[in-house]
Amino acid sequence: MLGTTLMLAAIAVAALIGISLFFWTIALRRVVPVNEVHIVQTRKNTVSYGKGFASNTYYEWPSRIPMIGLVRVTLPVSNFSIDLPDYAAYDKERVPFLVHVMAFFRISDSNTAAQRVASFEELKEQLTAIVQGSVRTVLAAHEIDQIMLDRSRFGEAFTKEVTPQLGGWGVEAIKNIELMDIRDSKESEVIQNIMAKRTSGIERESRLVVADNARQAEMAEIAAKREIEMSRQQAAEQVGLRTAEKEKNVGVANEQSSQQVKVQQRETAAKEMDVVQVKNVRGAEINREVAVITAAPAKEGGIVQADAAQQGAIVSAEGSKQQTVLTAEGKLEAAKRNAEGIAVEGSAKGTAETAILMAPVDAQIKLAEKIGSDQGYQNYLLGIRNIEAAQAVGTAQAEALKSADVKVISNAGTPSKGLSSVMDLFSADGGTAIASMLEGLAQSPEGKKVLEKFANKKPE
Repeated sequence: MLGTTLMLAAIAVAALIGISLFFWTIALRRVVPVNEVHIVQTRKNTVSYGKGFASNTYYEWPSRIPMIGLVRVTLPVSNFSIDLPDYAAYDKERVPFLVHVMAFFRISDSNTAAQRVASFEELKEQLTAIVQGSVRTVLAAHEIDQIMLDRSRFGEAFTKEVTPQLGGWGVEAIKNIELMDIRDSKESEVIQNIMAKRTSGIERESRLVVADNARQAEMAEIAAKREIEMSRQQAAEQVGLRTAEKEKNVGVANEQSSQQVKVQQRETAAKEMDVVQVKNVRGAEINREVAVITAAPAKEGGIVQADAAQQGAIVSAEGSKQQTVLTAEGKLEAAKRNAEGIAVEGSAKGTAETAILMAPVDAQIKLAEKIGSDQGYQNYLLGIRNIEAAQAVGTAQAEALKSADVKVISNAGTPSKGLSSVMDLFSADGGTAIASMLEGLAQSPEGKKVLEKFANKKPE
C-alpha cells in the first residue's frame, strides 16, 4: 500500500514537473515583431530572426543552460535618426558656432550590427560619434559665409564622409544628412553679424529693385502717354492731309469742270458764228446776184452815177471792212485778254494754293501746247477769222451795191464768174473789161452814137 502511494506520488510529481516544463518552454517561445530583428547567438551559429529572414519565431533558451543556451540582441529594422541639436563646430578660420544636424539610418546587415554592438543604444552612440566626426571634418575645411549660403551641398558632403564608415556597423544612410540650423555660440555673434549684413544687403537690393520697378513703371507710363499723344497727332495729321487732299481734288474737279464748260461754250459760240457767217455770206451772195440782175436795164444811164456811188461804196466798204476787222481783232484781243486773265488768276491761286490749283495751270499749259502743236486746229481758227473777215467785207459790199445804182451785165454762166466783186471795176482787170466794153460799143452804130453823146457832152 505504501509502495503504491509512493508510486502515485512520484507520478504526480513527474506530471507536475512535465506540465511546468511545458509551460516554461511555451514561455520561452518568441515571435519577432515586424519592426525588429533578433540576432540569436548560439554555441555555434549567429542567426537572425524577423521579417525577411528564414524564420521569425524561435525559443529563447537561457544562456546558462549548457549546449542550448543562447544570447539575443534586439535591433530595430525601421528607420531611426541621430539628432545633434547643439553641436559646437568651427569653420576654417576657427570661428565658433553651433549647428543642428539630423541623420537618418537603417540597419542593412543585422548580423554585422550584432557583432559590433551589444545593444541598439550602443549602436546609436557609436553612430552619433561617427556623425559628429564627419560634421567637424567637413565644416572645418570651409568658411562660415560659405557654410551659411550652401547648406544642401554640405549635407551631401556629410553623407559622403559618413558612408564608408557605416558599412562596418551594418548600417546605411536613408537620405543625406541634413544641416538644419546654424547659430552663434554663447560668446559669439558671428552668425548674427552675418545675418545682419545679409539682411541689410537684402533690404538694399529690395529697395533698389523697388526703386527700379517704380522708375520703369513711371517710364512705361510716360512712354504710353507719349505713344498715345503721337497716335493722336498722327491721326489728326492724317485727317488734315485727307481733308486737304479732298479739298484739292474738289477744287481741281471744279476747275476742270469750269474749263470744260468754257471749252464747250467756246465751241458752241464758234459753231454759232459759223452758222451766222454762212448765213450772211449766202445772203450777201444772193443780194449781190439780185443787184446785178436788177442793175442790167439801167446800164447805160447809170454808168456815170455808178462812178460816184461806187467811190462812196468803196470808201464805205473800206470803212466797214476796217470796222469789222477792228471788231474782230477787238474780240480776239478780248478773248486773249480773258484767257490771259484766267491764266493769271490760275497762276495767282496756284501760288497761294499750289497743291489745289496746279492742275488748272497744267491744263492751260497743256491746252496751249496742244494748240501750238496741232496745225489742223490752228488752220481751223484761221479759217474762222478769214470767214469772219470775208463776211464783213461781203456785207459791206452788199450794202454798197444796194445803195449804188450799179448794173453789171455778165455773159458768164453766173454773176460770180462775170464779176466776182465790185472792186474789180476799179482794178486793172476792171479797166480792161470797161475798155473792151467801150470798144465793143464803138463797133455798132447805136453804141457809137451813145459814146459820141457822152464824149461831146459838156460838163455843167
